[in-house]
Amino acid sequence: MKSRCGVFVFGALAASLAMVQVGFAAEQPARAAASSTSGAAGAAPLNERLQEAKRDLVQFKRDLQLLEEDLLYPASSQVAVFVSLDVGKAFKLDSVQVKLDDKVVANYLYSASELAALQRGGVQRLYLGNLTAGEHELVATLTGTSPSDASYKRTVTQRFDKAADAKFIQLRIEDAGAKMQPGFNVKVWQ
Repeated sequence: MKSRCGVFVFGALAASLAMVQVGFAAEQPARAAASSTSGAAGAAPLNERLQEAKRDLVQFKRDLQLLEEDLLYPASSQVAVFVSLDVGKAFKLDSVQVKLDDKVVANYLYSASELAALQRGGVQRLYLGNLTAGEHELVATLTGTSPSDASYKRTVTQRFDKAADAKFIQLRIEDAGAKMQPGFNVKVWQ
């Protein structure tokens, strides 16, 4: 039922967007003629209407994206994997690979700006997908370098049960104290 309703709403939004685009295109010749006769006075209302149409288009795109996400990843089968970073200067993250049930679902190579955002407390969604109910296995591989440019690679495995609710999994990379190496923890949120 939810899918059909979502498809209907998705179709209605797409039709509304098409009507806005067609109506705007049909008004263009009339506006061009009016603005050439009225000069600068006609340009201001045209610019305001153009800005309003742009705002409407952005809102339609946002709504369509949310609807698409709801249709593709319903809460009953949704699983999301996030990465957070809480390390000092002992480690520089280069990449993360995530496997679910022996299938690679995410590979991510970090840029300097993305790494800086994670170090400031940001959280990145690495993966959003669907899983059936039952037992599953997540394998995450962390790759990076130490301050002395020594390579570091660690893999962690986490088994979890997927019920009828959405499942959120957090990969938390944090300092491991005196070892001067990062710890890699997996937290499964209900």
